[in-house]
Amino acid sequence: MALQVLRNFVVIPIVLGFASGLGVPSLAFAQDSKEAHPEFLMERMTGKWVMRGTMANEQVTHDVHVDRILNRQYTRIHEVSRERDSSGNPAYEAWIHIAWDRANKEFVVMWLDNTAVTNFSPDGVGHGKPKGDQIPFVWKLADGSGIHNSFTYERASNSWSWKIDNLDKSGKSSPFGRVTLKRK
Repeated sequence: MALQVLRNFVVIPIVLGFASGLGVPSLAFAQDSKEAHPEFLMERMTGKWVMRGTMANEQVTHDVHVDRILNRQYTRIHEVSRERDSSGNPAYEAWIHIAWDRANKEFVVMWLDNTAVTNFSPDGVGHGKPKGDQIPFVWKLADGSGIHNSFTYERASNSWSWKIDNLDKSGKSSPFGRVTLKRK
């Protein structure tokens, strides 16, 4: 009898997970609290996406692949533009790594791209405290300027929007990018 109860306790959630399309990884957090954990957002971002919108007042289309690496502790984003430079290389390419900082209850992000080389200073690390389905990442430079990039999960469409603004030394923002990621 106890074995049957235990079997039902284990098998039924797995079957329901697969039936709902969530699969076994959905059991990583308690069913009723998993969406309350910030890592839920990173799970929703994994997969292959097409990013469309504007960057620096130009229409862009990028292919984005997101996976979890190193014991699922990091979310790795590889973003590659379909637009090409004069040499035939992607006009933009980035490797983005995001991790959950439990001590500070925030996400940290290192954004490496082909527009400039970073010296891995603290200025190069963005921080974002989740607010519901949004992660408002901020990079602050020593001179007071910076970048604000909000990742927002759109539940109804199972898509993401990224709103990127440049911040001047006084903290005033100016739009840089407005893009949407939709699953391939």
